[in-house]
Amino acid sequence: MKKRASGILAPIFSLPNEFGIGDFGSCSYKFIDYLASAKQSVWQILPLVETGYGNSPYSSVSSASFSPYYISPELLYKSGLITKDERDAQKTNAKIIDYGFLYSTRYALLKKAFSRFDKKDADFTRAVKSKKYRDYALFMALKIKNNFKPFYEWENDYKTRNKKALDNFYIQNKNEVLFYEFIQFLAETEWKCVKAYANFNGISIMGDLPLYVALDSVDVWTNPTLFKLDENYLPKKVAGVPPDYFSNDGQLWGNPVYDYSEHEKTGFAWWTSRIKNALKNYDLIRIDHFRGLDRYYEIDSTATTARVGEWIEVPSKKLFTAIHKKVNRNRIIAEDLGVIDDGVRLLLKDLNYPGMKILSFAFNGDIYNPYLPENISKNSVCFTGTHDNDTLKGLIKSLSEAEKRTFILGVKNSLKRLGERKKVSTDKGLYNALLMLGFSSKSKLFILPLSDLFYLDKEYRINIPGLMREQNWAIRYDKKFFNSTNQQKLLTLTKKYKR
Repeated sequence: MKKRASGILAPIFSLPNEFGIGDFGSCSYKFIDYLASAKQSVWQILPLVETGYGNSPYSSVSSASFSPYYISPELLYKSGLITKDERDAQKTNAKIIDYGFLYSTRYALLKKAFSRFDKKDADFTRAVKSKKYRDYALFMALKIKNNFKPFYEWENDYKTRNKKALDNFYIQNKNEVLFYEFIQFLAETEWKCVKAYANFNGISIMGDLPLYVALDSVDVWTNPTLFKLDENYLPKKVAGVPPDYFSNDGQLWGNPVYDYSEHEKTGFAWWTSRIKNALKNYDLIRIDHFRGLDRYYEIDSTATTARVGEWIEVPSKKLFTAIHKKVNRNRIIAEDLGVIDDGVRLLLKDLNYPGMKILSFAFNGDIYNPYLPENISKNSVCFTGTHDNDTLKGLIKSLSEAEKRTFILGVKNSLKRLGERKKVSTDKGLYNALLMLGFSSKSKLFILPLSDLFYLDKEYRINIPGLMREQNWAIRYDKKFFNSTNQQKLLTLTKKYKR
């Protein structure tokens, strides 16, 4: 961003509509209108990928996929691919996303749409001939054939991608493969229209690029040598982080870790292609767990916690030299949170990527805290919190009396340094002060999670890391929150602080 700007973090799935989950239909366009009227410049979203068990967008069957659930029933009806009754059967009043309901109803709906779709459509034919969705479609069709077993339990010819076996499978299951290509074509087409509408209204899309991919994924199936796997395609080492703010046992993510010696042999082609493709779908990307591109934490695959692991160095200079030959580095933001050391700081400085500054972490009484507004540099993105944090209201309510006193004192000191006078004697006053500090910060971009704009409590927290719960990745915002009062609050702060 060349100028001071602000934006909102809101997952697609949380947008209000009648179909159980936010999608690429009218709810996305209405939200863009809402942002544009409040003079926002950025809409930050979470990964758009197809999710699996646990519904996390940070674990997908393919890092390059689009979730079928984002295909709009409303648009399917308008295009004549489903009937009014079929569309209306998708409607639900559920207050959180019911992924079981979606799975049992949405694929059946898409099958009906596919049966009526013109397979000779020029754009679709062109996409199929390019084979851009082929690996994903083969993977999903093989999943069905193998009763949803992970790919490393398939017959050897399929597991190892024997060309003759895959060609024969394609011939024998062409319609099934074509269905999954249709899903991706439809989702990508709808997303491109949403993004174009956002850009036309002066709003850039910030996407999220997870550092790791899932073991049972197209990514690993097609490139097993790029990961530390054994002869059975099972991980020797897995990813995670040591004990930290979120967990005393650390976080055992379980993703396979990269074999960078193999990546280096290819000139880091996989990484370069991945980032290049992401920047086709987004205007900006936030690399999640950026510290893992300096050194990453690997844990033995047999471990039950992440307490014991080893830090492994990444050939980051060579990696980013290769990436920057193909992509514009000014479109990349680093999520530099967690266990940060001098190596990460130096890498970030060398790359000149903006890092992240989280106000929720700032007020612990340490005057050297890097998240304090007075310690934030211009080349950064400031947030009240991330998708992994509690909402501001939830955080404030959870503080002990001693923590709250320290927090309030820190906020008052930051306000004083800015020459601002603001009462922080109540929870709402403290919340308003934090919004003021975010908008007034030196960061060239300030992002406000939608739950914080609406001043919502902990039940609207997007995710609790390391904890399986029904509400993770399932929150939905009621239409009533998108009122003129909240919009005016956003507009007033944006104008006041020249965002």
